[in-house]
Amino acid sequence: MFMFSIDKKEQELIGNARNIIKKLFKENYHHIGASLRTKSGKVFSSVHLEAYVGRVAVCAEAIAIGMAASAGDPEIETIVAVNSKGQVVSPCGICRELISDYSPDCNVIITDEKIVKIDELLPMKYQRD
Repeated sequence: MFMFSIDKKEQELIGNARNIIKKLFKENYHHIGASLRTKSGKVFSSVHLEAYVGRVAVCAEAIAIGMAASAGDPEIETIVAVNSKGQVVSPCGICRELISDYSPDCNVIITDEKIVKIDELLPMKYQRD
């Protein structure tokens, strides 16, 4: 797995994700925060939405991607998710698929010190064609 070093821009993105989950954490509702930067430089941050019916829960990464897409800026440069303690967490399988669908060359921050391309986290991705 090829990993890149975290620079100031990525540290700021991690900080944005930490800030949103710290601000909006609510037990049984919001326990993950995510932040992404699009190729145009815009930043979108969100929290996970939990529900009593498990299939209705929506990951923070998916919401941030939806925010970017709704703003007409869906090409992701870098994305990160953190838990309620502020620890960087790797995206789940569904989010890996979604990230890859929207931005196959996206960078994903997987620890405070490591960043990888999405295809490193999703080898042999399913293709529609």
